[in-house]
Amino acid sequence: MENSVKQSRKAIGLFLLFTFGLSSIFYFLIIHTGKLGSGFGLYVTGLMWCPACAAFITTKVLKRKIAGLAWRWGNPRYQLWSYLVPLIYALIAYLIIWLAGWGGFYNHQVADSVAKAFGWQHLPMALTIVLYFIFTGLWGMPGNVATSLGEEIGWRGFYVPELYKITSYTKTSLLVGITWAVWHFPILLFADYNSGTPAWYGLTCFTVMVVSMSFVFTWFRIKSNSLWTAVLLHASHNLFVQSFFTPFTRDTGHTKYFVDEFGAVLPAIAVIAAIYFWTRRKELEKLPA
Repeated sequence: MENSVKQSRKAIGLFLLFTFGLSSIFYFLIIHTGKLGSGFGLYVTGLMWCPACAAFITTKVLKRKIAGLAWRWGNPRYQLWSYLVPLIYALIAYLIIWLAGWGGFYNHQVADSVAKAFGWQHLPMALTIVLYFIFTGLWGMPGNVATSLGEEIGWRGFYVPELYKITSYTKTSLLVGITWAVWHFPILLFADYNSGTPAWYGLTCFTVMVVSMSFVFTWFRIKSNSLWTAVLLHASHNLFVQSFFTPFTRDTGHTKYFVDEFGAVLPAIAVIAAIYFWTRRKELEKLPA
C-alpha cells in the first residue's frame, strides 16, 4: 500500500510539474499581449491543452498506457446530465440576476447583432433569442468540447483518479479545485480574463466558483468512470455562460459585480451544487490503488 501511495504521489508531482512548465510558455505569450484573444485565440487553445500534454508525458515517463485515462463513453445518462447541469445552474443564477435587477434581460445591442449575423431581422426578437439559444446549445458544443478536452484529459482524466486512489472525495475535489483555480490566476491577474471588477474581487469569486465546481466534476468523473462527463460539463459551462447568458445580460450599472465567472451569483449557486454532490459522495466507489 505504501508503495502505491508513493507511486501516485510521484505521478501527481510529475503531472503538475509538466502542466505548469508547459503552461508557462502560453502564460508568457498571453500576458505579453495582455489579451486572451491574442494570436487569434490559439494561445488560449494551447494553454488549455497543456494539462492533456502533461498527462500524456507523465504516462509515458511512468510507462503507463494512455488507454488508462478513462476514454470510454460510459452510461449515456451521466453524459446527458453533464450537459444539462451547467445549463441548470447558469439559468438559476441569471434568473436571480435579472429578477433582482442586478442585470437586465436582454442586451438589445447583442440581440440585434445576432439577428443581423443570422439574417433573422424580420423575425420577432423573442424568436430570434430562442433560435440563437438552440443553435448555441447544439452546434456550439463541438468547438467547446475540442478545447475543454485538453484541460479535462489532465484534470479529470489523470489528476482526479490519481488523487482519489490515495485520499477521499472531499480532499480530491478540494485539491484539484484549488490547483485548477491557481492555474488560471496568471491570465486572470495579468491579462484580460476578467469582467472589469477589481482583481481581488474577481479572483475571489472565480476561485470559489472553480473549487465548488470541482466537487461536481469529481463526482461525475468517479461515478461514470469516464472523462467525457467532465469534458461535457466543462464545455457546457463555457458555452452557456460565456456565449449566451453573459452576453445577453444588459448592464444596469453594477452588473459586472454579479454576472459571469467573476461576479458573485454564479459562485453562490456553485457552492450549493457542491454541497448537493458532497452529500451524495457515499454513492462513489473507491478506485483501486
